[in-house]
Amino acid sequence: MDAEARSTTIAVIIATTGRPDVVSAAVRRLVQTQTFAPSHILISCVSASDAGDLHDLAGVKIILGPKGLPAQRNTALGHLAADTDIVAFFDDDFIADPNWLAAAVQAFASDPRVTGFTGRVLADGIKGPGLSFDDAVAIVAQDASALSWKIREPFSPYGCNMAFRCAGIGASRFDERLVLYGWLEDRDFAAGLAKRGGRFIKCAAAKGVHMGTKRGRIAGDQLGYSQVINPLYLLSKGTMTPLQVADHILRNVISNIVLSLRPEAFVDRRGRLRGNLIALQDVLRGRLEPERAATLKRQSAV
Repeated sequence: MDAEARSTTIAVIIATTGRPDVVSAAVRRLVQTQTFAPSHILISCVSASDAGDLHDLAGVKIILGPKGLPAQRNTALGHLAADTDIVAFFDDDFIADPNWLAAAVQAFASDPRVTGFTGRVLADGIKGPGLSFDDAVAIVAQDASALSWKIREPFSPYGCNMAFRCAGIGASRFDERLVLYGWLEDRDFAAGLAKRGGRFIKCAAAKGVHMGTKRGRIAGDQLGYSQVINPLYLLSKGTMTPLQVADHILRNVISNIVLSLRPEAFVDRRGRLRGNLIALQDVLRGRLEPERAATLKRQSAV
């Protein structure tokens, strides 16, 4: 690593709600294993109890604010030190390879045009019943993938593990109308920054595992609503194209229809489908309000 990279300051922001044991384990491992130490780690919570046993961990600061992934990330952005060069965002259930931060720092230092950065997800428990902490750690430790690529671009960052140049962010913030889990907030945020130019890359060396912990997630009805309304809202903002919106909505609605006949034990497909249908009714009425997802009755978990 060159001198410029070594002098770079990188902070980590983790938003969490209702999963103190999960975030505690993930953050403690992050602190213990990263080969490039973050300048500080901000845990953005609604309640102090959300941070588990992290209150006395050196280098960790607990920030309290309004609930919702975009809102919690924005709260933490407001507490970044002025000399922070790069900010990384991890989900509270993301287990990063020890070289994740080092790879990010090197990528940003090597090319001033790099504005956004995302890593390679070795396994994503969100697509199944979820992965345990021990399983995620083992997957990261055992990975020896032989890849034909090091960098891919352009690439929209994946919210569970992404980083941005602070100078590129400026006054930009995550859209808090994308309530609850945020659904597509990462794409929206990155697309807004991309309009100013700069490279958005995916780096093979920055790898990790997204546990996809089910506890603490939003109701199926609420997520299903966001699956339809949020992409249409982003289309109105110009941060998604018509083709991207059509692909996103059709894939999710068709999956929910087909799989609701024999739903997985770990996904509330019928709730998601109900949310899809409510959203489509609202669209036909000319109602495009992503924040309405938070007002839907929670009938069951995702």
